[in-house]
Amino acid sequence: MEIYTGIDIVENERIRKAVDRFGDRFLSRIFTDREIKYCLGKKDYIPCLAARFAAKEAFIKAFYQGFTINIPPKLIEIRGNQGKPAEIFLHFNNNQIESILKRTKYTLSISHEKKYSVAVVILYSS
Repeated sequence: MEIYTGIDIVENERIRKAVDRFGDRFLSRIFTDREIKYCLGKKDYIPCLAARFAAKEAFIKAFYQGFTINIPPKLIEIRGNQGKPAEIFLHFNNNQIESILKRTKYTLSISHEKKYSVAVVILYSS
């Protein structure tokens, strides 16, 4: 079994500035409709978006480390589960990537506070 890790930390203000400057263009380029709806439904949606951004980056890093394939962030969806850990859902229609994913498992941990959001992904491949 091979293990690959990815970690990312994001300053929440960086995401706020991107949303303020580029609005829907930024959101729709990075996040799925479901993620946007979930986060914008929160009183302070920036940490929610920032944590998902960090999670996507962490997954991209771990996946590239293991398979040298870059994945667009929009194909990675982070779903929140009130009171439970967030989960990663992948939206691929690429045979090579789907073949890799059949023998791969991954875990995600995200956290955020006032200034920063962080995520760690551990990918297990047989």
